[in-house]
Amino acid sequence: MSAISKKVCMVGAFAVGKSSLVQRFVLATFSDKYITTIGVAIKKKTVPVEGDEVTLMLWDMAGEDEFAFLQTANLRGAAGMIIVIDGTRRSTFEAALHIADRIKTEVPTGPTSIIAVINKLDLSAQWEVTEDDIKTLEARAWPVFKGSAKSGQGVQETFELMARKVTGR
Repeated sequence: MSAISKKVCMVGAFAVGKSSLVQRFVLATFSDKYITTIGVAIKKKTVPVEGDEVTLMLWDMAGEDEFAFLQTANLRGAAGMIIVIDGTRRSTFEAALHIADRIKTEVPTGPTSIIAVINKLDLSAQWEVTEDDIKTLEARAWPVFKGSAKSGQGVQETFELMARKVTGR
């Protein structure tokens, strides 16, 4: 058994649930209290992958909006990236595509393992993100998960797939 450590960045628009997904995965908890991430918050969790221990160093990056832009320099050295979209706000889908394109341009040696998560599945009746939007994400060869930081649905599976992707398994 070997120990492997991989940097994974959480990116997306403002208030899509990046921190909540990390909290759900690392601590198995959820809080309704919204706390804005300033800069980067780093958490880690070890996941077993085919007999190895893979420590995911999760860089929870401040959200992007019209006033604040993602600091792409923080993506250097990242093996993976989880792009989070709020299913109840279609504008966050558009923002996710913009962020991904900007990262590809500004950090050409950036993360190659990318997963999209459409968060807030517990509010699916209010979703504005459509099946066509999901097909657009899949056309980029990104696995797409529908998840909920609140209920935990899809969270473990997302991070386990990322651990496999960043180790090439």
